[in-house]
Amino acid sequence: MKTNTVRIGVIGAGFVANFHRVALGSARGIELSAVYALKGAADLAAAATGGGLGETKVCGSIKELVEMVDVVAIFNPNFARLETMQAIVDAAKNHPLLGLVCEKPLGRTIAEAKNMVGLAEEAGLKTAYFENQIHMPAVTKCRAQLAQVASKMGPVHLTRSAEEHGGPHMPWFWDPTQQGGGVWCDMGCHSAAVGMQMLTPENKPPNFLEPVSVTATLALLKWGRNPWLTKLQAMGVDYTQTPAEDYALVTLKFRNPETDQIVIAQATDSWMYDAPGLRLLMEAMGPGYSYNVNTLMSPAGLFISDAAAEAVKNAELALEKSQANRGSLVIQPNEPDLYGYVDEWRDAMAAFKDGKDGLLNFAYGEQIARLVAAGYLSSELGKTVTMDEVRDDYVSLIHQGKGLEVLG
Repeated sequence: MKTNTVRIGVIGAGFVANFHRVALGSARGIELSAVYALKGAADLAAAATGGGLGETKVCGSIKELVEMVDVVAIFNPNFARLETMQAIVDAAKNHPLLGLVCEKPLGRTIAEAKNMVGLAEEAGLKTAYFENQIHMPAVTKCRAQLAQVASKMGPVHLTRSAEEHGGPHMPWFWDPTQQGGGVWCDMGCHSAAVGMQMLTPENKPPNFLEPVSVTATLALLKWGRNPWLTKLQAMGVDYTQTPAEDYALVTLKFRNPETDQIVIAQATDSWMYDAPGLRLLMEAMGPGYSYNVNTLMSPAGLFISDAAAEAVKNAELALEKSQANRGSLVIQPNEPDLYGYVDEWRDAMAAFKDGKDGLLNFAYGEQIARLVAAGYLSSELGKTVTMDEVRDDYVSLIHQGKGLEVLG
């Protein structure tokens, strides 16, 4: 390893991998040295090399990639994560790594997440679970600014978080048997994590609060109807047979183990947000203070007339999940930084260099998988569930492809 330079190997070359490739341009002391993927590896490597991230090599196997790098990042589809993890661990026996990164979710089920944790421990790997919203500068700065107030008045007692957009990019995201569910698995893991973090006192670790119960309503409101249903069928996904939820409304109750205080996080996630594009919305309320974050509130904007719209090639250059290419549009100049991708890389690399886990490790990812599973179980049973009701071997009906039984 070059002095102060960490060589990153990326597994996967889809949307999230390319988003992280852009984020790495703002994180110092990092080279994107290798990429392995079934599709898109050459394009990602060319973009990384052209973007000043070093000479990025396309690898023919996970073993080859591991042998070239210091840190491996798992960015491939959810259904391939566990198999990928086993291949990394096998290769790392002869090539020690500084650390291992995995994009959310750690597993589609509790059992998968537990296996990911166990494999990392077996190999002695330091880990970082990538949940970008906890690292969002807007969230961390608000928390830091209010830390002294909270220490005098008491911690936050209620949070609301939402992630909403018009729907995922790739067909496998829509397929619950591959992705692990619908919008609650895809984006609810974000909202559960950041909601819990905003409730956590500033000087406490991310797993400080004890989950008590979860109450969830999951529904298929938009994408089970035409013309949207037909659009999915054209992608090879049939919601008349194996539907997933496109809307989630979930309340998560936690206990402060030091004071016994009960605090609540409310999460709303949807694939039906017909608006300028992706919106992340967070609110935190404490005794006598509050803060809020809305990523669609940008200092920049632009306008494209109907006459000029034909010249637009990619509206997502302005905003992730943008749904329009004309009219008055929101533009975010640096989405990777806004959403916390840059800071989660900085945190992970600093921790790995010190021989530590990132702020969020794989064990934390397992805890989030449990909260997500609890949401599915609550919706299936139509009642609030306590965490001890969620078995390690639980697999939601929606994930099993039996969504018609619970979504109608």
